[in-house]
Amino acid sequence: MIVTEAVPPRLRGRLAVWLLEVRAGVYVGDVGQRVREMLWQQVLALAEDGNVVLAWATNNESGFDFVTYGENRRQPIDFDGLRLVTFLPDKS
Repeated sequence: MIVTEAVPPRLRGRLAVWLLEVRAGVYVGDVGQRVREMLWQQVLALAEDGNVVLAWATNNESGFDFVTYGENRRQPIDFDGLRLVTFLPDKS
């Protein structure tokens, strides 16, 4: 699953080739590690000032893992081997 915010249309188009866009900016699909890594490289190259999260099922304590790109109040942290999300203070 990939969730995007404020990314250019060309990135959204590239993601839609491999995944189904079930809501605006929300892409789901069943792809392998190689395709997932290729999609993430596309995100890094094309996301510009937007932000993106990529999550996938894996064999760990929580059953999934994720990576993020871009500025967002939600920041991933490692807590005793678990990937959690913390919120940064509101800038306003």
